[in-house]
Amino acid sequence: MRSRPSLPWFLCACLALACVLPAAAAPQVDGRRVSVGAEDARLFLEGRFPVTQDALGGLVEVTASRPQLEIPPGSRVRLSLDLALATMGGAPVPMGRADLSSALRYDAARQAFFLDQPRVEAFHPANGGEGLDAKTQALVNAWLADYARSEPVYRIEPAIAALLGGMQVESAGIEDGRLVVTFDREVGMAAQAP
Repeated sequence: MRSRPSLPWFLCACLALACVLPAAAAPQVDGRRVSVGAEDARLFLEGRFPVTQDALGGLVEVTASRPQLEIPPGSRVRLSLDLALATMGGAPVPMGRADLSSALRYDAARQAFFLDQPRVEAFHPANGGEGLDAKTQALVNAWLADYARSEPVYRIEPAIAALLGGMQVESAGIEDGRLVVTFDREVGMAAQAP
């Protein structure tokens, strides 16, 4: 009869993965919960930038760079980004820095957190002007909605996510400055499944 791995084995495997994959964020496992701190989420996010996406049906490209993520108390994260705009295949022209706030949604199929209902809280124009005009605001909002649908703020490391297969997500959100996913049973039990 084959013995099953124990919870300490699972935790050791998580630590080993964290050491082998230093660029990846290392989640913390506690019973039914998997959580990640702001610094780990920030490292994950920084590795995905700069991001360039079409906007307005491909008429322009918006490039976002230099992300800064904060997870303050409450239910929304703060994200600051430098934005640049390119039209007709031209070089990107700096627009400025956008300060956003957003709730988060967890996509169980992709095992990742995404922005949910993001909004621009402040905008600091690159040229020192007076904020966003209506057209630029519409462009930033269109880009932001597309980004929120497609790009994760944090994704659980694939090797750990594989151990969570078959587990159901009961809740996900922000708690005590961490991104937290709560499953239907103890995470260690996934490592013990045959």
